[in-house]
Amino acid sequence: MIESNYWKQTHTPLYSFIFTMPLFLIYELGVFTISASDLPLLRNGADVLMRQIMEVFGIYGAYGFSGTFLFGFIIAFLRQKKSLMTSSIKGEYLLTMLFESIGWAIILTICMIWMPNLLMLGKDGILIQRFVLAIGAGIYEEFVFRVILITGLTYTLGFIFQWSDFSKKTGAIILSAILFSAFHFMGPYGDPPQINLFFVRLFAGVFLGSVYVFRGFGVAAYTHTIYDLFVLTKFTTSS
Repeated sequence: MIESNYWKQTHTPLYSFIFTMPLFLIYELGVFTISASDLPLLRNGADVLMRQIMEVFGIYGAYGFSGTFLFGFIIAFLRQKKSLMTSSIKGEYLLTMLFESIGWAIILTICMIWMPNLLMLGKDGILIQRFVLAIGAGIYEEFVFRVILITGLTYTLGFIFQWSDFSKKTGAIILSAILFSAFHFMGPYGDPPQINLFFVRLFAGVFLGSVYVFRGFGVAAYTHTIYDLFVLTKFTTSS
């Protein structure tokens, strides 16, 4: 039986840092292994977006955002570790988080099956490239559209409208989901505008945003990644 403390501790940056570290390392090593000369093209779109923003502040290089991302989580790790007053990480909590993420991914997959379009990774590139980019989507899209946007929008809506905690978080989830969906239609590699596809991604954004708010970044990142891998498996086995 899961302890009640599980829900509190696994929602913290400490557990999110440890839980998502394997995804982060697999993605970074995978991108580098595939083709070092094609790093800008193979990287996840949210990763590219954040690197372009950071270049404005003088942080350059293919791994500029990756290093900053890692540094930020180390700081969160150390601060949260101190506040929890513990030096041990419960392995059973991490394992339970994995099974919990699989459960959320299955629910998302079932919901998406009933949609007009099952969100699918791009068909371009070899299988290993799509696998690596699926992992990158879980890490970087969740970090950008959930951690940064939902957190920022929650504070902004609360400051401007003085809404209740529930109202400002709900508004932040919906607004971030709108931006999340619209993001996939932007740029030279974006999908052609389709209203039905926009609402499908909007639903996915609301779902993942809700998982992030109630369960934290780690579970949201794995849920997104596992869903993408489910879809990738379906695509490769049916083609």
